[in-house]
Amino acid sequence: MTQASIEQIMDKIRSGEVVPYLGPGVLFDACNRSSGEPMPADSDSLILAMNKGRPMAPKLMYEFPRAAMNLELKRGRRFIEQFLTRLYKAEDWSRAALHDWIKSVAPPYVIDINRDLQLQQSYSGTPHYLVRGLARIGGTDYRFTINRYDGERYVPIGPEELKDDLPILFKPLGSPEPTASFIASDADFVDYLTELMGGFGVPSFLKSYRKEKQYLFLGMRFVRDTERMVMSDITYDAASPAGWALIKQPTPKEIRYCNKKNIEIIEMDVSDFLEKTAIPVSSHAML
Repeated sequence: MTQASIEQIMDKIRSGEVVPYLGPGVLFDACNRSSGEPMPADSDSLILAMNKGRPMAPKLMYEFPRAAMNLELKRGRRFIEQFLTRLYKAEDWSRAALHDWIKSVAPPYVIDINRDLQLQQSYSGTPHYLVRGLARIGGTDYRFTINRYDGERYVPIGPEELKDDLPILFKPLGSPEPTASFIASDADFVDYLTELMGGFGVPSFLKSYRKEKQYLFLGMRFVRDTERMVMSDITYDAASPAGWALIKQPTPKEIRYCNKKNIEIIEMDVSDFLEKTAIPVSSHAML
C-alpha cells in the first residue's frame, strides 16, 4: 500500500465511503495501567482471562464463544456478563493508538466487533448513535438496541429515529455501557446470527446506508467461522471490490476467503498502518 493509496482511503473514510471495521488486533497496545498486562481481546486471551489464567480443554480453547458457553452452563449467563463488564469497564486500560487515530479522523460510521469501551470513548465529546447487538431477549422483534448520545448521556431511541445526521458506532457484540449487553456464548451467537440472516439484527436505516460501502478491516483475522459469519452479514450489500484487509502474514485460508469476498489483502499490521498515517505507537501503550 503506497502513501498515496493510504491518503485516498483516508479521504474516503472521512466521507463515509469506506467504513473502518475493527477487530481484536486494534487493541494490540492497550494495557492495564497498573500491571502492564495487555488487554484481552482475541479469543485465546479472553478465554484465559475468563478462566483466571488457566487454559481450558483443547476443544473449548478453539473459540471464545464455545468456552463461554461451557462456563455459562456451569455458572449461569450472569457470570459471563459480569466477567466482561468487570474486564472492560472496571479495569483501567491505556488508550490504543488506533483509537486515537479514529478520534482524529472521526469517521461517520464505524463497526467494532470488540466489546470494550474505547471506540465509544473516542466519540465521548461528540453526539453520536450507538447500535449494539442483542441476543436471547424476549418481547422484541429486533436483535439490536439503539442509543443516542447527546454529549453527556445515552438515551434509548427507536429504529425509526436512527439517521446519518450524527456518527454511527455499530458494536455487534456489545459493550458495558450505557448498560451491559454482550454477544458472547455459542447460544448468543446462534440467536444473533439467525436473526442477522433473517434481517432482524440490523436497523432498517443501516441496511440502506451500508449499500455500496467499502470496508477497511483493521486488526481483523479471517480464520474463525463465527467472526467471518458476523462480518459477512454486517457488511452485506458491500461495493465491489468490498475493500481492504490489513493482514501481515495471511494464511491460505484467509487468502481464499478474502478472494471469495473480493477483499484485497494488504500485508501490513495495524502498527505499520499507524506509522504510515503518522500516529506514533512506541511508548503509547502505557500513557
